[in-house]
Amino acid sequence: MSRRWFTAALGALLLLVPGSLTAASAAEHPATLRVMTRNIYQGADLTPVLAATSPQALVAAVTAAYANVQATNFPERAEALADEIADSDPHLVGLQEAVLWRSQTPAGPGSATHVEYDFLRILLDKLAARGKHYRAVATVELSDFEAPRSTPAGLQDIRLTDRNALLARTDLPARVFSVTNAQSAQFENHVPICSPVLGCPPNAPLRFLSGWVAADATLRGRTARVVTTHLDPLSRAVQEAQAGELLDGPLDTGLPTVLLGDLNSAAGGVGATPGTATQTHNHLLAAGFTDAWTATRGGRNPGFTCCQNPDLRNPTSTLSQRIDYVLFRGSVTALTANLVGHTQADRTPSGLWPSDHAGVRSVLKLR
Repeated sequence: MSRRWFTAALGALLLLVPGSLTAASAAEHPATLRVMTRNIYQGADLTPVLAATSPQALVAAVTAAYANVQATNFPERAEALADEIADSDPHLVGLQEAVLWRSQTPAGPGSATHVEYDFLRILLDKLAARGKHYRAVATVELSDFEAPRSTPAGLQDIRLTDRNALLARTDLPARVFSVTNAQSAQFENHVPICSPVLGCPPNAPLRFLSGWVAADATLRGRTARVVTTHLDPLSRAVQEAQAGELLDGPLDTGLPTVLLGDLNSAAGGVGATPGTATQTHNHLLAAGFTDAWTATRGGRNPGFTCCQNPDLRNPTSTLSQRIDYVLFRGSVTALTANLVGHTQADRTPSGLWPSDHAGVRSVLKLR
């Protein structure tokens, strides 16, 4: 029997075996989707601002909070965050606390519009400087707070607008990777905030808003719905209701689904604080989701992602609970899951942690 005849006969046989060529193609060109979730930290803890009991105390608390934003130096931290993304080239990155800080000088009526820090724009620019091409395919604006701080020249209004965003690569041919059907929304369930100075709803409608963004990602002909979110940390009932909104909303699809985010729900209750001792993580698992960390790591590593000190200068990591996740459901297999931004080597030249959270990156195979 000649080699030529044998090769031709084998090719003919393969044509008769259902799925054989498809399986071979999949082996040659696996649809491996690389994803990352990253809470990039707004730069300050706002609890003292909301707890202020007098106008003077409010100004002092805002002054201290914004000083911490400046000291935690997002442009410097964004260098480290961009390195994390550049090192793993994820197709999609779910961002939480991609905030916009604005000011108005002097303080007064109207809303602050002068941009001080646009975390999303800064990070995208750092990625572009590394030759990495990303864009925000979906964003959602969440809580929006404004209050005065003290400066040597007088009072200045400082405004914080919280945002979630989903970044996607733009440097791949559409036949290889594309993103469609971008969606975003605020959750209907939210926590109304009462401030001793600013008052309570409905007269002072302060709300701690959370939300989600989503898009359908197609990689080598296989499509998955990818959602990123940041769930409420203040109320267990509200947080669990928000998870229900996800399940009834963007996650209610016949497509394979991937959920990226800071769920503020401690896995297995390990290290849980009052705000993270919730059943949200368990409820999502019960709804058919698999945790990429446990699927690939088992119990060998706790995978802690939260939290460093608010000033980000603690010399030893204080990560003690796992609340940031890559979850998936449907025709998806997790191949790897790793932390980013959690080691001493990840700190910036001035000693800052990249964020108060570690991130999670995962490689998923779309079957």
